[in-house]
Amino acid sequence: MEDDGIDGVEDFDDLDVSGPTAAATDARQAGDDAVDGLDKITAQMSGGEHRPEQQEMCRAVAEALVTRRHLVVQAGTGTGKSLAYLVPAALSGRKVVVATATKALQDQLAEKDLPLVEAGLGLPVPLDFAVLKGRSNYLCRQRVAEVGSGGIQPELGDPGSGRADETEGGAGVGADAERPDASAAPEGLVDEVRRLVAWSQTSASGDRADLSFEPSDRAWNMVSVGPRECPGAFNCPSGGRCFAEAARDRAASADVVVVNTHLYGAHLASGGAVLPEHDVVVFDEAHELEEVMTSSLGVEVTPGRFRAIVTAARPLVDERDRELLDSLATVGDQLGTLLGDRVGTRVLHDEARPPVDDRELAELLDRAAEISRRVIDVLRRTGGQRTFLADDAEAADPDRSSRKTRTLQAVAHLAEDLHRLVSRTDGEVAWVDGTRRSVRLRLSPIDVGPVLAGMLWGEVTSVLTSATIPPRIVERVGLEPYPSEELNVGSPFDYRSHALLYVARHLPDRRAPGAEEALHEELAQLLDAAGGRTLALFTSRRATEAAAAALAPELPYTLLLQGDLPKGRLLEEFARDETSCLFATLGFWQGVDIPGRALSLVTIDRLPFPRPDDPLLQARRDRAGGRAFSVVDLPRAATMLAQGSGRLIRNADDRGVVAVLDPRLATASYRGVLLAMLPPMRRSVDISEVETFLRRALEEGG
Repeated sequence: MEDDGIDGVEDFDDLDVSGPTAAATDARQAGDDAVDGLDKITAQMSGGEHRPEQQEMCRAVAEALVTRRHLVVQAGTGTGKSLAYLVPAALSGRKVVVATATKALQDQLAEKDLPLVEAGLGLPVPLDFAVLKGRSNYLCRQRVAEVGSGGIQPELGDPGSGRADETEGGAGVGADAERPDASAAPEGLVDEVRRLVAWSQTSASGDRADLSFEPSDRAWNMVSVGPRECPGAFNCPSGGRCFAEAARDRAASADVVVVNTHLYGAHLASGGAVLPEHDVVVFDEAHELEEVMTSSLGVEVTPGRFRAIVTAARPLVDERDRELLDSLATVGDQLGTLLGDRVGTRVLHDEARPPVDDRELAELLDRAAEISRRVIDVLRRTGGQRTFLADDAEAADPDRSSRKTRTLQAVAHLAEDLHRLVSRTDGEVAWVDGTRRSVRLRLSPIDVGPVLAGMLWGEVTSVLTSATIPPRIVERVGLEPYPSEELNVGSPFDYRSHALLYVARHLPDRRAPGAEEALHEELAQLLDAAGGRTLALFTSRRATEAAAAALAPELPYTLLLQGDLPKGRLLEEFARDETSCLFATLGFWQGVDIPGRALSLVTIDRLPFPRPDDPLLQARRDRAGGRAFSVVDLPRAATMLAQGSGRLIRNADDRGVVAVLDPRLATASYRGVLLAMLPPMRRSVDISEVETFLRRALEEGG
């Protein structure tokens, strides 16, 4: 950004603005101290390697924290970006939240990087850090007390309505799965819950990740609560012993708190009630920030939410009110039926067309909201409660009040979400997600920039970092009005010597007759040149399976296909069998880290442009008008292409080829935007160069 002063940050009362010279001096000193601290830590590490890119980023972060300027920094693979922001964060004396998009990075920060920073800096006061997870990741002592005394209430949330906003990819049973019923609990489920109850007596954390066994989602949901169910420690009989509240207390006193980005989104959606107050937020893996916030700041309503609430409320209301609960269940089922044929389409907008009449849907949502409000009223009446673990099915329930409070919370949140759908604004889009059997009505902000500008950027100093920073990110997340800096420190890896970008310019247009067969022939030749050792990425499941079916009969290497095994097992097999090939789609374009010869070739079947019929992106295109391609589609394709290409070089010794089997990367007018996002690899359109490069790379690699 062109602003190199500190204008626009006058809201920060504690900022020293004694003059630009003093501010610049303070920033330089902070940068020097941070780099010195980083050097001290890296000198103690194996190899003691000093990376100029890491030092540059570290200095920039330190100066940003002093001047209260937002920083967007692209740091390529191998930079060591986590230490580059943790060291200045630890030295800043400010409260810092680090938000990551994956559990793997959370674990790395908490178990490796932060202890390394604490030990290496030698601070006069030890660095205090904590990991905070969403509430449903912790066992609920009150639910355990209810189960142990004979009461049970099923999970009230579902993966889209409360628990998924605080976990990586969601937690809990599916929205349309059968909810647990105390009167018909299978023996295996009873045994699981008994084990969880016993574990609760000895666990210090209550964190599901600390279990020595993996419980079923159904069992875990019986001893945990989501944020939309929990009444809060003050209103809960077990609030004084709550594992989740204890974790929040630890986070409140910590200098650095590690969370995931979904939980940070839930914090914003709650008006700031989830996380402790903080001065700085670091969004690592920032290429996912826009989409995570789009999900977190919206709402999601499913038929499963209605059924779960009805099941939970039945034992709590009098017989004369059961009919009202039946009405709530019916309206939930009607919603599922009405939306079943509209999966993947927009609803509740002026251009809606049959088979769903938007007026009928709007009326149904109005009716659902009204019934929900009436259920809230009748829940104050008394009712019985069946048992789960106790032998006496009619045993008294001393914790009925807490169960009723949780159910009230869940109904109130449902009513709020229904109201948001009915009263949506021009800046929001309603659309149908999921499948016919598990349909979801979602409401999302079309543009998260204005929301984040109003809720976040004026309140904290932020660092956004990733190996792949999407184009126009400052505009797309609303940072433009605020003082900020964009920086690309590159990568320490020698891409020009170690990697080759090959574009199959000669292949025919994908719509031409015989195009798929030509692609398969090209892919077979590349696999042969690499001796297997290939991660073949595709933009659709159909293309993945078609390529596997075409090549498998003649391929002399093990072919691993996404879906044959869980992702973790597939990657283990791929790394173990050096000459194997892994064919996969979008879930493998990021988060795959296989250094060494086992991954010497990454192939990409076509440029990863988003689907034209994606409802949310349709709304964004409509808003962008004539700029839609450059504002919506091209940045997403560029980011995804860079993420896929980034699977190749994972350490300084890696060598290999990225082969893009889409001639548009060599011929299209927009190719420069895509190429600019990729590492600085040598480029070629000649497959003989690929064969020579791979042969030498394999020879040099031993």
